Amino acid sequence: MTLTIPGFDHIRLPGAGGVELATAVGGSGSPVVLLHGFPQTHLMWRHVAERLADEHTVICPDLRGYGASDKPAATDPDVYAKRAMAADVVTLAAALGHERFALVGHDRGALVAFRAGLDHPETITHLGILDIVPTLDMWNVLHGVSAAVGYHLFLMAQPPGLPETMIAGSADAFFGSFLDAWANDPAAMPEDVRAEYLRASAAAVPSIVADYRASAGIDVLHDQADLDAGSQLAMPVTVVQQDWGARLGYDAAGVWKAWAPDLDHRLTRAGHFMAEEAPDEIAATIRGLLAR
Repeated sequence: MTLTIPGFDHIRLPGAGGVELATAVGGSGSPVVLLHGFPQTHLMWRHVAERLADEHTVICPDLRGYGASDKPAATDPDVYAKRAMAADVVTLAAALGHERFALVGHDRGALVAFRAGLDHPETITHLGILDIVPTLDMWNVLHGVSAAVGYHLFLMAQPPGLPETMIAGSADAFFGSFLDAWANDPAAMPEDVRAEYLRASAAAVPSIVADYRASAGIDVLHDQADLDAGSQLAMPVTVVQQDWGARLGYDAAGVWKAWAPDLDHRLTRAGHFMAEEAPDEIAATIRGLLAR
């Protein structure tokens, strides 16, 4: 049985191109869409969603290729391009009657949110980003031995076949290693939640790899095209990160300022899974973003 956010409805909504997304919806008020990261599902937002639902309609889908959402075969690079995944989000929100909405993403979901902000500036009113830099910048800041922290990015960038076989052969160990290594507070992820993440990820190895492979190919091309065109995020943007700039030797706020003129850049002491480790902080940050 799929775990979902207590008190929320769990429904299937249309994405782009016939894809359906499993989505938790709750609360009332102005709409906020929350996109999960790796190796997780929409369940990662359970605490933040409950805190926001008294003032907002909160919409938490499983991304294409993750959780209980459809997992189309990666027959071409476009299938798991962040452009297609961003179109999913815009389509499902429209199906609920929301032509404009705020969007917050964590990790992989933040990459989707970033692309949605660039591709759909008339739709995304506010943009929240948790613990990433854009795809193009991500590859530029990973260099030397410090890049080992992102070894999975390089593994899943390889041609189809070997990464899928390697990961599927030890799925719990592979996905569990990130849940362990990236958490500052393991108690924030109870055993039933951890088990749900492992179960869902093991059932989605080909599509998860395809999502990452897109970020080593077509997503880079899309980001580069926007950079060359001088495209920027037109809406208020809040970025919350661990201090990756200090760890990897780059100016994180400067990277984001180039894309987002109206930027609030913050560092957190929470681990990567900050929505679960520090839900009060993240919910308050989102409320602050929506007030801008």
